[in-house]
Amino acid sequence: MTDPVNVSEPYSSFASVREFILLGFSCEWKIQILLFSLFTTTYTLTVTGNGAIVCAIWCEGRLHSPMYMFLGNFSFLEIWYVSSTVPNMLANFLSEKKTISFTGCFVQFYFFFSLGTSECLLLAIMAFDRYLAICRPLHYPNIMTRHLSTKLVIICWVCGFLLFLIPIAFISQMPFCGPNIIDHVVCDPGPLFALACASAPTIQQLCYSLSSLVIFGNFLFILGSYTLVLLAVLRMPSAPGRHKAFSTCGSHLAVVSLFYGSLMVMYVSPGLGHSAGIQKVATLFYAMVTPLFNPLIYSLRNKEIKAALRKVLGRCYITQDVLCDCSRSV
Repeated sequence: MTDPVNVSEPYSSFASVREFILLGFSCEWKIQILLFSLFTTTYTLTVTGNGAIVCAIWCEGRLHSPMYMFLGNFSFLEIWYVSSTVPNMLANFLSEKKTISFTGCFVQFYFFFSLGTSECLLLAIMAFDRYLAICRPLHYPNIMTRHLSTKLVIICWVCGFLLFLIPIAFISQMPFCGPNIIDHVVCDPGPLFALACASAPTIQQLCYSLSSLVIFGNFLFILGSYTLVLLAVLRMPSAPGRHKAFSTCGSHLAVVSLFYGSLMVMYVSPGLGHSAGIQKVATLFYAMVTPLFNPLIYSLRNKEIKAALRKVLGRCYITQDVLCDCSRSV
């Protein structure tokens, strides 16, 4: 049996693949242009919306609390998450070759998975924060200090970028001697394993086991946290208090449902043999649709965020008027 870690040795005489072809959505040119316009608009709105939340939290002193610190990092993470795949996707719409270099493919693969892992961890930390705030309100300020929240954010980023480093390095060492066509919108482990010249069940099992651990582990932690939150909310004697608690947690639960639902379709059940079309749609959902909805969900359901956004926009308008007046006087 071929050693899964050094799987390329028996195939060293084959010509190695130097670039891949990302098919994306193979359709007529008019539809390609339509999809390009749609995805460009979605990407612009996503970056703008999440960037606005980051700016609002950064500029508004009242929002310098652990909950909004996590939210600001989450929005900042979403900007980089969509930027790891969407720009290349947009370029492919206008390209005839639709190629991506071997190195570029695995760099995209690494950042896409690392940022996604960091997002899973950060969602779990946000659930833990809401659990402490609602179930342990008297102890919350002493437990969730600024120092602890900063450490938790750093742990999310560092663990996210370290967890899949070795599996992706192993996959990049597998022999790819052709064909080089990836019927997907991003460089994903499923299509890459299918293109390898040799099977590596150990690497494949490791990759999917880590994916399942990250997704299910964090999802069960979030589910447990919000079960305890729900029980605590139902015991509240005050109706306004229950409404405020549900409103605060409702936005987080909506994001969790959107993100984890599509992730589980892709990475927890690879043995189901999803068609290329389902894989592309599911990937677009958690890679583009969820980051687009996040700023809408958080800003529309949060009075503090809406007030901070209005204040930031007001400052922008004042600055613009001052600049216009200065240019006229000159």
